[in-house]
Amino acid sequence: MTVSYLEGVQNDMNSDCAKEEVFEKLDTKITIAFAGVLDMSQKSKVYTRDAAYMVAIDRVVKAMQLRGWV
Repeated sequence: MTVSYLEGVQNDMNSDCAKEEVFEKLDTKITIAFAGVLDMSQKSKVYTRDAAYMVAIDRVVKAMQLRGWV
């Protein structure tokens, strides 16, 4: 899914990236996501699956607050 997003960005910018650059960007995004879930898991003392849901919900709430919806 993340690589599809990166491809979409490339298409929007009418550019092309090397395979290595795509893998580097993917690695960065996955590493950051993993660190966030692991941190939430350890802070909240829950399984990583539950922590992933908590991180996702937190992001939605923050986006809603930024838009002034809540």
